[in-house]
Amino acid sequence: MAAALAAEAAELNFDLHPKQDLAFNSPATEILYGGAAGGGKSHLMRIVAILWCASIPGLQVYLFRRLRDDLIKNHMEGPSGFRNLLSGWVACGFCVIIEDQIRFWNGSKIYLCHCKDEAHRFKYQGAEIHVLIIDELTHFTEKIYRFLRNRVRMVGITLPAQYRGKFPRILCGANPGGIGHQFVKATFIDGVAPLRIYRAANDEGGMLRQYIPAKLEDNPSMADQDPGYENRLNGLGSEALVKAMRDGDWDIIEGAFFDCWARNKHVVKPFTIPKHWTRLRAGDWGSAKPGAYGWFAVVEDDFLTPDGRVLPRGCMVMYREYYQIAKDKQGKFKPDVGLKMSAEATGKAIRLLDCGEIISDAVLDPAAFAVNGGKSIAEMMQADGAGASFRPADNTRVTGRGAMSGWMQMRGRLIGDEDGRPMLVFFDTCVHSIRTIPALMHDETKPEDLDTSQEDHPADMVRYGCMSRPWIRKAPESEAPKPKPGQVPLPQAPMPSSGKRIRL
Repeated sequence: MAAALAAEAAELNFDLHPKQDLAFNSPATEILYGGAAGGGKSHLMRIVAILWCASIPGLQVYLFRRLRDDLIKNHMEGPSGFRNLLSGWVACGFCVIIEDQIRFWNGSKIYLCHCKDEAHRFKYQGAEIHVLIIDELTHFTEKIYRFLRNRVRMVGITLPAQYRGKFPRILCGANPGGIGHQFVKATFIDGVAPLRIYRAANDEGGMLRQYIPAKLEDNPSMADQDPGYENRLNGLGSEALVKAMRDGDWDIIEGAFFDCWARNKHVVKPFTIPKHWTRLRAGDWGSAKPGAYGWFAVVEDDFLTPDGRVLPRGCMVMYREYYQIAKDKQGKFKPDVGLKMSAEATGKAIRLLDCGEIISDAVLDPAAFAVNGGKSIAEMMQADGAGASFRPADNTRVTGRGAMSGWMQMRGRLIGDEDGRPMLVFFDTCVHSIRTIPALMHDETKPEDLDTSQEDHPADMVRYGCMSRPWIRKAPESEAPKPKPGQVPLPQAPMPSSGKRIRL
């Protein structure tokens, strides 16, 4: 059988390009491969699954995509799908394909799996996954990924010498964007040089982690077999989408909830806040999940910043941030994991961060005011006068009958005034608001709302702050209503002079 297998294998195209070969041979055991479209992610996954199953008797490989239809179309069917790749082996009896399973002569198996919603992850509660392969990781939530990673283990398998220390193993592929963009970027990319291999913290799985960026240029087969693919990428129509898909730019997010966000527009260098500006505080309570608190100042007159930006009157400036997020042993932030601080300790910390400033208004997630047989969280945060006081925030998320939308308020401020100047900016020291807000995506079932399974606590906090200081964009003169034919327009009161002043 070995001779026949070798002959059949020679007929299969198991050649890998250098970047793909790097992922195949890497000593890392938790790998993210890709970034750009056309980098050869899917082909790599199929080839390594077959090679590892052929080389390691009894190996159990689980290959995931979020939707079953995508899984079958992308990996089972087509000229480079499993059916075509393995047709010779199937004909010789070396493997058999039964529905969503590929069974090899040596007891190894490839399971084609899908997990659309978080509740579906429990289907794999008892699985012993020797190799976890996830195609399009950014289509999954962090909760699903962490659960599946927890099922990765290997007992009773004898590894060939060249594979010792490299299994069990995780290989993921992804492009920027999608519901999981934020956690994938934080887990594999932020603060780590590409190709560097390092040991993740124990509560992060403890595996050897590596990010291998791959672009279209790293997959010559695409240029040979589909020379027009690059032009189609460049013709996507959205500059952001082109940068994300063509260049693998993880700082560009197509389909973001706040697609009006631009760092060069909404992030400013810190400056001294004039003492006479109105100051506000907003908070989103969290303990197991991060609590988010922000301090805002309202621009009184048009203001010139030290870096030459003009902030219009009424613009809200978020100048201080307190985000209760945990870190791992390497000092990296653990996405969406809180410090589990008590309400009393949180209130005292916020009071200290007030720095003796006069806070004209302070709003907090209204859920923190719920009373269940004792003091509410908001009451406990006051810590008998030593903590911070708040009033309930307006928690209207989307537009309803007679209700103003919180997200609309926030989006309107980000879009800015009639001259395009933003009415909401952030000091660059507010790192978590800047990190999380641009990455938030729409809810698939309720597009006017954002997906709450993401790390949305800073966004909620900023929304509360915006709702405490409602703002309506002035319509340009071209948009002003005109009198109907025969209608005499009412006399208009003289508009006061704008009195624009630049304060240094």
